[in-house]
Amino acid sequence: ACTLEPVQRRFLKEYIFLFKKVNTSQDFRQTMSKKFPFIMEVYYKSIEHSRMYTVRKQGQEKWLNSRN
Repeated sequence: ACTLEPVQRRFLKEYIFLFKKVNTSQDFRQTMSKKFPFIMEVYYKSIEHSRMYTVRKQGQEKWLNSRN
C-alpha cells in the first residue's frame, strides 16, 4: 500500500478543495481567471480533455453579459 506523506496529503486535500470550488462556482472561476489565469487554463484543459467543452464558453458568456 502506498501512503502519502503529511505534506503530500495536505497538498492533495487543498487541490481537491480548490477544484471543487472552481468546478461549482462560476463567480469563483471568474475571480480565479482574473488573478490566476494560468491555473484556470489548466482547469479548462482538464475539463475539455474530459469532453466537457461548454464550461469555458458558458462562463465567458455569463461574464460578458454581466458587464453589459
